[in-house]
Amino acid sequence: MRKKGKVFIISGPSGSGKTTLYKRLLKDKGLKGQIVKSISVTTRPKREGERHGRDYFFVSPKMFVYKKRAGHFLENMKVFDNYYGTPLKAVKDILKSGKNVLLCIDVKGAKVVARKIPQSIKIFVKPPSLAELKKRLIQRGSEDAKTVSLRLKTAKDEMKEAGFYEYNVINDRIERAYRALVKIIKNEINQRGKG
Repeated sequence: MRKKGKVFIISGPSGSGKTTLYKRLLKDKGLKGQIVKSISVTTRPKREGERHGRDYFFVSPKMFVYKKRAGHFLENMKVFDNYYGTPLKAVKDILKSGKNVLLCIDVKGAKVVARKIPQSIKIFVKPPSLAELKKRLIQRGSEDAKTVSLRLKTAKDEMKEAGFYEYNVINDRIERAYRALVKIIKNEINQRGKG
C-alpha cells in the first residue's frame, strides 16, 4: 500500500525570505519528486515574471468569493488588501499519490491547515532582526512606505507565533537557512514510516 504524503508548511513574516527559500526547495534535485508545490489562488496583481498557473492562479475578488463559498479552499486568508487560498482538492490529490505537499502560507493560514491536518509539519522562517526585516522590505521596492510600515507591524505580531511551529529557521544567510530546511524536510520524510 502506498504511504500517504505529508504536508509541510513554511511560514514567516513578509520579507523573511520564506518565498525565496520555498522556490529553491521546489527546485532542489535531492527533493525532486518528493515534495510538490500546491499552487495558491490569489486576487493580488501579478508581479513581474510571475505566470498564471505556475506561480499562482490569479482571479478576480468576485471569483475568489465564489470559490470560497463553494468550499474550494483548505485555507484562505485576506493578507493586507488581497485574498489568498490553498485549493483543497489539489492538496488531497498530491497526498493520496504518496507525495509531500509544500505550502508557503501566512501564520493564520498555517493555524487553519494545522487544525484540519494535525500531522502537518510547521516551519517558521525568521529574519535575524526586525531592523533587518525593515531593510529587506525597503530594498524589495515593491511597496510604499505606508505598506512597509503595515508589514512591519504585522511581522511583530507574527513573530510572537514562532512557538506554534515545530521548527524555527533563522534566515540570516540564505544558504544556511536553505540547508537547514532541506535537512528538516529530508528527516521528516525519512521518518514517515516510523512510530
